[in-house]
Amino acid sequence: MLKDIIISFQAYFQAHRFIREQKLWKWILVPGILYAGLFLISFIYFSQTSTAFIEWFILKTGLRSWVERLNNGSLSFLLAMGTLLVWLISLLFYFSLFKYLFLIVGSPIFSYLSEKTESIMEGREYPFSFSQLLHDMKRGIFLALRNSFWQSIYVLTILVVSFIPLIGWLTPFMALLIECYYYGFAMLDYSMERMKMSVPRSINYIGNHKGLAIGNGMVFYLLHLLPIVGWVLAPSYAVVAATISIQPLKKAEQSISNSTTTGI
Repeated sequence: MLKDIIISFQAYFQAHRFIREQKLWKWILVPGILYAGLFLISFIYFSQTSTAFIEWFILKTGLRSWVERLNNGSLSFLLAMGTLLVWLISLLFYFSLFKYLFLIVGSPIFSYLSEKTESIMEGREYPFSFSQLLHDMKRGIFLALRNSFWQSIYVLTILVVSFIPLIGWLTPFMALLIECYYYGFAMLDYSMERMKMSVPRSINYIGNHKGLAIGNGMVFYLLHLLPIVGWVLAPSYAVVAATISIQPLKKAEQSISNSTTTGI
C-alpha cells in the first residue's frame, strides 16, 4: 500500500507539469474558483453553528458545571480535548458532505477532464457522446451517494469513540484516512469507468489498491493548507493526478493481457 501512496503523491507533481504543458488551466480554474468560493462560505457557516452546538450540548448535559464543581485540572483538560476532537471530527463530517455535493455537481467537468487527460497521454480521441455523458453523471451520482452513506456510518461511529479518553485522541486521524480514501476513490473511478468496469468491480479493484485512493485524498487535503490557491487547485489537480496514477496499472494489465493472447 505504501508504494501506491508514493505513486499518488508523485502523480500530483506529474499532474502539475502535464497541466502546464497542455495548457489545461481553464479546466482547472473554472471549477476551482467555484469550489473555493463555496468552501469558504460554507466553512464560515459551519464554524459558527458547530461551535455553538457543542457549547450548547456541554451546558445542557451539565458537563461544564460538573467539571467546574470538581475543580480538577485533569478533567478540565480532558473536556477541552474532547471538545476539540468532536469539533475536528464534525468538521471532517461536514467536509465530507460538502465534498460529495460538489462531486455530484461537478461530475460532468471532472469526467471530461479525466477523459481528456487520458486521451492526451495515450494519443487517442474519445468521441463526444451525450448518452455517455449522462451515463457518467448517473454513475458519479450513485457512487457519491453510496460512498457518502458508508463514510457517514464510519465517521458517526468514530464520533462515538472520540468520547473515550486517550483512545479518542486517535479518532481524527482515523476519520481523515477514511475521508482521504473515499475522495481518492471518486477520482479513480472516472478511469475505472473508461476501462469498462462495473461499479462492483471498480469497488473491488480500488479496494485492492487502497494506497492510490488514500494518497490522492491526502494530497487533496494537504493542498487546503494553502489558502485560496490550494483550494482552487485541489479538485481538478486530484482528477488529473488520479488519472495519471492509474496509467502504470492499466499498462501492466494490458501487457499481461497481450502476453496471454500471444501465448494462446
